[in-house]
Amino acid sequence: MEKLDFCVPDESDVLHIEGGKPLRGTIVVRGAKNLVSKAMVAALLSELPSELRNVPNIRDVQVVSKLLRMHGARVTYDENEGTVLVEPSHVELPDTQKVREISETSRIPILFCGPLLHRLRKAFIPSLGGDLIGNRPINFHIHALEQFGAVIGERTKQGFYITAPNGLHGAKVNLDYPSVGATEQVLLTAVLADGITELSNAAIEPEIMDLINILQKMGAIISVNTDRVIKIEGVDGLQGYTHTALPDRIETASWAALALATQGNITIQGAVQSDMTTFLNVFRKVGGAFDISDDCIRFYSISDHLNPVALETNVHPGFMTDWQQPMVIALTQADGLSIVHETVYENRFQFVQPLKKMGANIQIYKECLGPTPCRFGAKNFEHSIAISGPTPLVGTNFLVPDIRGGFSHVIAALTASKESSVYGISLIDRGYENFREKLSAVNATFE
Repeated sequence: MEKLDFCVPDESDVLHIEGGKPLRGTIVVRGAKNLVSKAMVAALLSELPSELRNVPNIRDVQVVSKLLRMHGARVTYDENEGTVLVEPSHVELPDTQKVREISETSRIPILFCGPLLHRLRKAFIPSLGGDLIGNRPINFHIHALEQFGAVIGERTKQGFYITAPNGLHGAKVNLDYPSVGATEQVLLTAVLADGITELSNAAIEPEIMDLINILQKMGAIISVNTDRVIKIEGVDGLQGYTHTALPDRIETASWAALALATQGNITIQGAVQSDMTTFLNVFRKVGGAFDISDDCIRFYSISDHLNPVALETNVHPGFMTDWQQPMVIALTQADGLSIVHETVYENRFQFVQPLKKMGANIQIYKECLGPTPCRFGAKNFEHSIAISGPTPLVGTNFLVPDIRGGFSHVIAALTASKESSVYGISLIDRGYENFREKLSAVNATFE
C-alpha cells in the first residue's frame, strides 16, 4: 500500500478491504435517514407521546435523541424492535454549549426552531455543520421564520437566539429552489401558526410526503398541489402520532450499485419499488436486472458488460443526488463514455480524486454537461464529470469525505483488485445502519 496523503483522524477508524469478487447475499433496510430524524423533531409539536417505527440504528438517530433529551423530552429507543418513543410533555431550552457541540456534525438543530417557538416562544440556533457537499446556507430558514413573525437576535460566532414574542402567523413563502430542508422548516412551523401558509416551489420528495403523513396524523391540515404548492391551515393544537417510517431509498440504491459494480447478486429486504422508479430505470439501462417482490428487491448483474449512460441529478422525481455517487463506481466498469451532471450540490464530486488514483478515467468539468443549464453553470463550480470505461480498479487509501461518498469508496474498494484502506468510516454510520455486518452478509472480505 502507498503512503497516506492525508491526516488520519483516528487510527482505529479504518476498514481494510479485499475486493475483486462478486458479492452475494441478503440484507435488511429499515426507515429512511432523511425522514426519521425530522419525524422525531415533529414529536415536539405536541405534549403527547409519539412512537416512530422502522427506525434504523444510525448516528443521526442518536444525535436527535440526544438533542430531544437536552430539550427536556424523554426518548426511548428499542434497537431490536426499531422503535423510538418520544415523550415531550416537558420542553425547555438546553445548554447552548452542548447544542453547539452537536451542531458541528449535524444540521438538525435548525429544524427545532418551529416547534420550540410554538412551545417556548424562543429557540437557539447554533453555527451548523454537516457533510461538506456544497453550500447549504441557513439564510432561507431564517427568512422563512421571519415571514412567520419570528424575531432574530444578534448573531455571534456561537449562534443566535430567535424569538416569537407575539406568536407565529401564516405566511406566503416562495423558495428560489425546492430545498428539502427549507420545506421541512416551513411545514414544522406552519402547522401551529395562526392562519394559512402557502409554500411555493416546495420539495416533494417521498420523505417530505411521509413527514406530511405524520403531521396529518397529528391533526394538521395540509394539501399538496400538482404545481409544487403546499397549503397548510394552522390548527390550535396537535396530538401524538404512531407511524412506520418509509424505507431508505438511498441505502437501497447504494447496495444495488454494489451488486452492479461487482457483478453480484444482492437481495434487499424492506426495499419498495414505488420510490425507486427513476433509479430502477437507470439501473436497467446500465445493464443490471432486478426482481421485485412485495417486501424486497433483488438486484443482480446479468452479464459482465455494462452500458454507459448520461445522468443528470435533480429534485424528485428526478435522479436523486444521493444516488449518483454509488452509481459512478458502477459506471467506471461500463463500456464507453458516461456523463454525470450534478445540479443539486455544487461540491459533490470531491470523492472522485481517489477513484482516479485507482485507475478510473474520470474528467471533471465546470460546464453543464447535461441537457439542463443549471444554477451552477456560470459560477465556476466543478459539477459535471465524464467517465470513460471500463477501467480495472486497483486498491488505494481513502479518507471518507461525506456519508454517500464514503460508502461509494467502500463500493470502489470492493470492486478493485488488491487491498484498500478506507479511513474515517465512522462517518458512514450516520446514514448506514450496521453496514459492517451487512458487508459480512454479502460475503465481503474486510477487517
